[in-house]
Amino acid sequence: MIDEKPILEKLKAKACFTSPDIAVVLGSGLGSLADCDGGQSVSYSEISGFPRPTVAGHGGKIVFAEFNGKTVMMFQGRFHYYEGYPMDVVTLFPRLAAALGAKLYLVTNAAGGINKEFNPGDLMVIRDHLNLMGTNPLIGKNRDELGPRFPDMTHAYNPEFSRLLLECGKALGVEMREGVYAALTGPSYETPAEIKMLRTMGADAIGMSTVPEVIVARHAGLKVCGVSCVTNLAAGVTDQPLSHAEVLETGEKVKYDFVKIISMFLERVSI
Repeated sequence: MIDEKPILEKLKAKACFTSPDIAVVLGSGLGSLADCDGGQSVSYSEISGFPRPTVAGHGGKIVFAEFNGKTVMMFQGRFHYYEGYPMDVVTLFPRLAAALGAKLYLVTNAAGGINKEFNPGDLMVIRDHLNLMGTNPLIGKNRDELGPRFPDMTHAYNPEFSRLLLECGKALGVEMREGVYAALTGPSYETPAEIKMLRTMGADAIGMSTVPEVIVARHAGLKVCGVSCVTNLAAGVTDQPLSHAEVLETGEKVKYDFVKIISMFLERVSI
């Protein structure tokens, strides 16, 4: 199991370090928020013992920035189960965020659209999720100092913060969706039959990340909210072949709306 204590000590020793109020994870193709004016960054590679992302669209740095008096810690690039990382690495970010004193954990990701009313480029506030990854990051001995053995997931995504995200979209003239995010391991995309099954189960979007982080964040007492960028329509919704290049291309197209909404949210949110 990865020991986050040395990583915490090395991160705190960096000149850019500031104790965060909010932690934000930026998913595939959504890292442009971390390019904000005045941000101070440190590369994952500069922190001994820190894992490295291996997927295109995950920059691999931590950025500290101020939004209306709140310090925000942004992870530009995450780690995935399909990369071969164990769950303790996949869920490193929420443990670091909690240990550093953050109160809010904002997750973002690229997702495939299952809901037939969705279109590529839509931004979806995550209302709830389906954990279909075949495992749970809390399996094993519970770390009582971090959280309870059986954490409640009734409100995994904070309703108040989810409403604020929707209000920010409305204020900026961007129609945002709301729905259920389903997580599978990947890295293969789903078959049309699997997408049909997921739609029947109530999923609106599908991805290969986020859910393990949310479980660990809630276990640690962090409040959580999230946004998915629907970068493509899932298999069987259209006849178009799926590719990661399309994910990155759509992320590039929507980055301006995404950055404006998340920036407004970070300025307005009270924690």
